[in-house]
Amino acid sequence: MAKKSMIEREKKRERLVAQYAAKRAELKEIANDESRPMEERFKARLKLAKLPRNSSATRLHNRCQLTGRPHAYYRKLKVSRIMLRELGSAGQIPGMVKSSW
Repeated sequence: MAKKSMIEREKKRERLVAQYAAKRAELKEIANDESRPMEERFKARLKLAKLPRNSSATRLHNRCQLTGRPHAYYRKLKVSRIMLRELGSAGQIPGMVKSSW
């Protein structure tokens, strides 16, 4: 189980990303538009830099929905490998059976 503070920090980042997504996309579009004047593009870059760092989507890290584990994460199921194995063994994931030979 991951520390509660890390799980909460990640949730806060997700909220910030959602909150600033439209503004960030708009500023990026202005900053990358070659047809606009250089000053306007530079001002857009400065405004982009003033936004909170945690509002950037690249700072998000996938975590297991059940334990908060950041490593060995299965995107399709949103769980870690450990929980995948436990849930699969318990028969809670449709179509998954524990192999035995």
